[in-house]
Amino acid sequence: MEPGHAELSTGLAGSFTGIDWAIVAGYLLVTTVVGGLLAGKQASMRDFFLGGRKLPWYAVSASIIATEISAVTFISLPYVVYQPGGDFTYLQLGLFGAIIARVIVGFVLVPAYYRREIYSPYDYVGQKLGTEARSVTTVLFALGGILAQSARVYVTAIVLELVLRDSLFGWLADCTGLSPMTWSIWTIGVVAVGWTLMGGMATVIWTDAVLFLMFMGGALMALGFVVHALPGGVGEMIATGQAADKFRFFDFSPDPTRAYTFWTAIIANTWFCVGIYGTDQLLAQRMFCCRGPRQARLAILSSAAGQLVTVSIMLVGVGLYAYYKTHPLSGEALRLCQERGDRIFPIFILQVLPAGLTGMVIAAVFAAAISSLDSILAALSQTCVSAFYLPWRRRRMATTVDAEDPAEARRTVRVSRILVVIWGVVLCIAAQLAAVAAEYQESVLDLALTMAGYASGALLAGFLLAFLPLKVDGRGLCWSGPISVFTVFAVAWHQPWARAMCWGFAVAVLALWVAIELRANLRGNLFRTAAIVLALAVMLTISHYGYWPGPADQDGHPTYHIVAFPWFAPIGCTVALVLGYLLGHPKNRFRHAADTLRMD
Repeated sequence: MEPGHAELSTGLAGSFTGIDWAIVAGYLLVTTVVGGLLAGKQASMRDFFLGGRKLPWYAVSASIIATEISAVTFISLPYVVYQPGGDFTYLQLGLFGAIIARVIVGFVLVPAYYRREIYSPYDYVGQKLGTEARSVTTVLFALGGILAQSARVYVTAIVLELVLRDSLFGWLADCTGLSPMTWSIWTIGVVAVGWTLMGGMATVIWTDAVLFLMFMGGALMALGFVVHALPGGVGEMIATGQAADKFRFFDFSPDPTRAYTFWTAIIANTWFCVGIYGTDQLLAQRMFCCRGPRQARLAILSSAAGQLVTVSIMLVGVGLYAYYKTHPLSGEALRLCQERGDRIFPIFILQVLPAGLTGMVIAAVFAAAISSLDSILAALSQTCVSAFYLPWRRRRMATTVDAEDPAEARRTVRVSRILVVIWGVVLCIAAQLAAVAAEYQESVLDLALTMAGYASGALLAGFLLAFLPLKVDGRGLCWSGPISVFTVFAVAWHQPWARAMCWGFAVAVLALWVAIELRANLRGNLFRTAAIVLALAVMLTISHYGYWPGPADQDGHPTYHIVAFPWFAPIGCTVALVLGYLLGHPKNRFRHAADTLRMD
């Protein structure tokens, strides 16, 4: 063992120095100034949410990479490789499914979106299917965004808590009774809200571009020091990794319960990523900020270069495995890692990296986190303004509202900023709940991707109902979207409380269906009633009995095999699309409502 490592491995106190603090503070200051200078003035909703549609493709591409990578990838992916049995099979998802999905989005969805002056995919759905469809897709996006991003806040809070739990957050916890994790989560939330308020989407994209360079450099520096810490350097890392089969890439297993296989990547992850890149406002909003469809296509296709960051971070996992083979953890560090395996990389950063480099890598972690959080806050605010505030404002003011009026534009931007703050509070609360859900996942990376899968299938189904020549309106999506989400929930959870939630949802849906649809037209809705009853029956059957029973646990209770998270989107999309078509009404009945929405 090298000198100093024995004492370093016994604890974490004092491992973050004044030099590290200066680097993190400097990074925050520089990023804030650069983002503010490049953002320009936000005088209208178009400026605040679309950056005036004048942002260059390379900035948008960097922003997409920064948002997609996030702190979850930066912190949790090394553990995916480091853990027993860990390898490079995760990379199949990015090199196959994600790249195929980018091509589909670039050449199919982008041209469809740029034919109109819209702010989100849900505006496109609304113009095609009616205001009800726009509202339901907006709610689905908000649900999926909060679930997925709460895990990203949580994993960043893990790092910040490790850094400050024995100093600032420990003192605040003693004074207030709130845990250090709570202070960590809300500190991250305040920074993300502040950056988003500073200049809207333009600031988000330009700061993301700076943040991308920051965490790319952090990943390379961390990898370089891991290699430097090994007596045999790169050769030792490669040899140790090969001996443990860490570089295994292909997995052709047909088992649907395994997330990182070739077939899952090609089929399920392609499906999943088309929804994420093309219909999830978190990433799709960036494409709307480009000068035209060609620039937007170039941005989404070039963002595939983000896989280089993923490879670098996975190599860090191999290096950590090689390092801790000869420098085993002990003391407080060992206890923390046993509680949550995702802490292995933060522990290495705090214990082994020298002063200065520790601050740079921690700053990179915050860069990865904030780049995702300011994005989701801007996206949530924009979709709520478009789907709910502006229609309400028009109804209240009748024909007196002029969108070009400077006073009205300032009012809309002010409401948008208020919504950013509200969604920031909601996101921080959800992040505190994510700690509970994390206990049921092997890694926080799986948690974040699983959460994103609940609503992404229904969002993609909404786009397909609008894009394909199916000649139905969006009323069916109002029913099929929520049923899709609960069907995915039933696939993932089989505990008694989950079954109770599914039963409560089914009863509520049937009651609303009887009160709204059957009451209006009994004979005309008999077929649709049969379809919705069948869908709810399938959901309840899956919830109660599972679709693939496993062996009983030690107490004799039944267990269930759960399909891997990339399959959640195809399952949800199929349910929402088929049921949305069956429950939909002929489109011409609601042509007037769609025409009204277009005029808005």
